[in-house]
Amino acid sequence: MNAIRSIWRLTPVRGVTIPNYAIRSLSANTTALPHAVEPVVPPVELDKLYKRVELEMRGIDPAVLLSYSWFCVAAASHLGIEVTKSWALRKAEKERHTLLKCVHIYKKHKVQYEIRTYFRFIHMQRLTGSTCDTYLEYIERNLPEGCALKVTKIECQKLPEHLVPPKKESEE
Repeated sequence: MNAIRSIWRLTPVRGVTIPNYAIRSLSANTTALPHAVEPVVPPVELDKLYKRVELEMRGIDPAVLLSYSWFCVAAASHLGIEVTKSWALRKAEKERHTLLKCVHIYKKHKVQYEIRTYFRFIHMQRLTGSTCDTYLEYIERNLPEGCALKVTKIECQKLPEHLVPPKKESEE
């Protein structure tokens, strides 16, 4: 008991006094638990299941995009993920902007700028939530410059309880 008071006295607290009844022995308050009480088990959270995960990659350089798609397919095969489709669009999406060379006059002197965006797609099937999160974090960290990644997940869920499958005519 005196050891606890000496610890309190060593702490640099100004203007606060601790009354004697506030410091109690810890062994006096302990009580034995009844034997009938069972330990509380936290509910187990089930992992999500994804029917399909679709990756859409966009980039301005087709060679970099092709290399990155090979990397994504190789990473999926190392994790045991089933890749069903991997393809690219035949033509790039072109966005053209026409500007005047001079702001004030000379309407017939124009310059045209073009931005080409290339696409690649990868479809994967039957993934668990933890595997999907690990895979996506890995490929997102290795995303090269000039590329964008869009992920679409299709999750499997239980049928709601209020929906019941129809009964067969022979059962009625």
